[in-house]
Amino acid sequence: NYLNFIIEELKDPMRNLPRAIAISCTLVTVVYVLTNVAFYTTLSTEEVLGSEAVAVTFANRLYGFMAWTIPVFVALSTFGAVNGILLTSSRLFYAGACEGQMPEILTMIQIQKLTPTPAVLCMALLSLLYLTVSDIFALINYVGFATWLSIGVAVLCLPWLRWKQPDLTRPIRVNLVFPIIYIIASLFVTIVPMIASPVETDDLTILFYFLLFYPDRVPVYLIFIKWKNKPRFRQCICAATHRLQKLMLVVRPQSKKKKLTVVKTADDVLTLKISTGRMFGRIRHSLVIG
Repeated sequence: NYLNFIIEELKDPMRNLPRAIAISCTLVTVVYVLTNVAFYTTLSTEEVLGSEAVAVTFANRLYGFMAWTIPVFVALSTFGAVNGILLTSSRLFYAGACEGQMPEILTMIQIQKLTPTPAVLCMALLSLLYLTVSDIFALINYVGFATWLSIGVAVLCLPWLRWKQPDLTRPIRVNLVFPIIYIIASLFVTIVPMIASPVETDDLTILFYFLLFYPDRVPVYLIFIKWKNKPRFRQCICAATHRLQKLMLVVRPQSKKKKLTVVKTADDVLTLKISTGRMFGRIRHSLVIG
């Protein structure tokens, strides 16, 4: 469930988040189980094993000339998945930038829609980059392995923090049974295919490349993010950020340390003034949008 990525944007998350997770996960589980029951009660074992697309074979058996509707609906469902992933995963970039782990342009939101436009566009550009891979099954294996491993490690932080910081304020508290089950499932999904069929899944190669390229993020973070004493580099980044602000009409979110005012003149000119104590040094931005 991706709602955990956008808790800040939910209305009354204390009430709505647990309810939405329980309802959506239960509903999706029931629909998936009933769909598979329909497949296996209609098709034989040989048909399921020999079919490249079980849903298409199922549709050909039951719907006749209307079988084309199933592939169309399957294709349309991908738009919903893409929409959800772009909406939620872009918030990872936004949150990381707010913590100083990514470029500061990703912390900014659009002044009219109040959405993190730079983070969404960054996620979209990375998605387009993935589309250049010719072998879709290799892409699924690589992304699936990295995703399950990353999420499993993230969920592992929950029992760790519960143990190390037991007195930490937790507005939404979950029973540790659920994250433990999730961690076990993540280990099962990532490790068992490597042991059972390493050649077919190519998981050993995936693990090799993952361990080879994952550590390269550390020097990139240390050089470009952590190391602040780079005046010329910071000037270039500041200039690029200022241009991107004008292009996308984005600013940093309002907080107690920032004062944001929008003034509409008789000539319909929006003057957006942001006074920041620390944003690329001691500077003051005045963004005028005609």
